[in-house]
Amino acid sequence: MDSAVSDPHNGSAEAGGPTNGTTRPPSTPEGIALAYGSLLLMALLPIFFGALRSVRCARGKNASDMPETITSRDAARFPIIASCTLLGLYLFFKIFSQEYINLLLSMYFFVLGILALSHTISPLMNKFFPANFPNRQYQLLFTQGSGENKEEIINYEFDTKDLVCLGLSSIVGVWYLLRKHWIANNLFGLAFSLNGVELLHLNNVSTGCILLGGLFIYDIFWVFGTNVMVTVAKSFEAPIKLVFPQDLLEKGLEADNFAMLGLGDIVIPGIFIALLLRFDISLKKNTHTYFYTSFAAYIFGLGLTIFIMHIFKHAQPALLYLVPACIGFPVLVALAKGEVTEMFSYEESNPKDPASVTETREGTEATTSKGLEKKEK
Repeated sequence: MDSAVSDPHNGSAEAGGPTNGTTRPPSTPEGIALAYGSLLLMALLPIFFGALRSVRCARGKNASDMPETITSRDAARFPIIASCTLLGLYLFFKIFSQEYINLLLSMYFFVLGILALSHTISPLMNKFFPANFPNRQYQLLFTQGSGENKEEIINYEFDTKDLVCLGLSSIVGVWYLLRKHWIANNLFGLAFSLNGVELLHLNNVSTGCILLGGLFIYDIFWVFGTNVMVTVAKSFEAPIKLVFPQDLLEKGLEADNFAMLGLGDIVIPGIFIALLLRFDISLKKNTHTYFYTSFAAYIFGLGLTIFIMHIFKHAQPALLYLVPACIGFPVLVALAKGEVTEMFSYEESNPKDPASVTETREGTEATTSKGLEKKEK
């Protein structure tokens, strides 16, 4: 049975069989349905909850939880940077030993995975701590220079509860590092995805269209035009994809014939869907029309990707189907409601940029590009 494989940057889904040269017995229809259904559900969870958390993140004042804002310039450059990185990894795998490269990558993602999982479970774990829990505050501060030239490099605030979450996440990290078990992989993958949707913010809808449009072309080229993405995806051993065994019913937790979905196919549409949720809130109509529309569009696009991949048994760039759905459906709704101008004039500023000028109201308030230009002048 074919499985969906992901690339490390954008995570496009593709059909691919076993890579070790052995022939596996075909998966049962029940196993296939369970695998693809589970992947779809796992993809929806970080988008839904990450979008909700992105609203609180935009309102928050904690410097350690401030979002990174993606501008139109960043969005335009991203496909080029992703292409260079993908090609660089391809050459690395061709020139150097795959074993040593994956060892370095495993250590790198081991650290990142622990931090991401700790940040993900922290709000949930806080509900289980007793009221009299001795919670102390800490601050990790690295500066450069002295006096008036002192510059903050790292300024991270945390407490005892965060250290407990870090300890629990470290157990999962050791499990992943030693066993590379698919459940540990998915825990890290879900954490990466949720953190990405929560902390990466598009500054407006136009930027989202630029980003998704650029990666739409990127995905099609590297999947259909070359074997670079396929090679890297199959060689890259890191939690940059969600996996689910198609032979789980036959082999249990030791199953090894996986269907896969790259994290890029979750995070990239996810940050656009999260932006539309914040736009919904800015309208102050007590409805989440654009969020639910884009969320339904994502389900449709990913379902179509899985269906076509299963039918044609060939590599499928998931963004080929996700991008038109996630952009097209909300725009059609905006046309029907006469809110296209409001949608494309909605603007978010970078909270980390001291020079940025914003107008904040309850929730996430829209400011027009024209107004920002006047204030900057």
